[in-house]
Amino acid sequence: MKIESTIENWENGTLGNDEAFVEIATDITSREVDDMLALQMISIRLQKSLIQDLKDLATRNGLGGYQPLIRRVLERFVEAEMKMIARESMSQQVEVEVEHDERLVSGC
Repeated sequence: MKIESTIENWENGTLGNDEAFVEIATDITSREVDDMLALQMISIRLQKSLIQDLKDLATRNGLGGYQPLIRRVLERFVEAEMKMIARESMSQQVEVEVEHDERLVSGC
């Protein structure tokens, strides 16, 4: 039976966790991996208690560590903010169009 290649199946480990398909990549550096994934190293200072909480949450969610969790949190935040900005922009555009239509109607 073939398992569907969905994000959920990769994230929950249904796909990608079978040791039969594991191979050590000897000719690749971490810099090359970062380049392939478009990752950039940053430095950030966080409270020790926050880091421990993030580690605990990452463990609870089956992630390899707190850094993947932080990436996920930031991705979700940015996506939500971008959607909010888009909604606000669309709302403002609708308001402008309504005002324009009202002026046209009242001018007749």
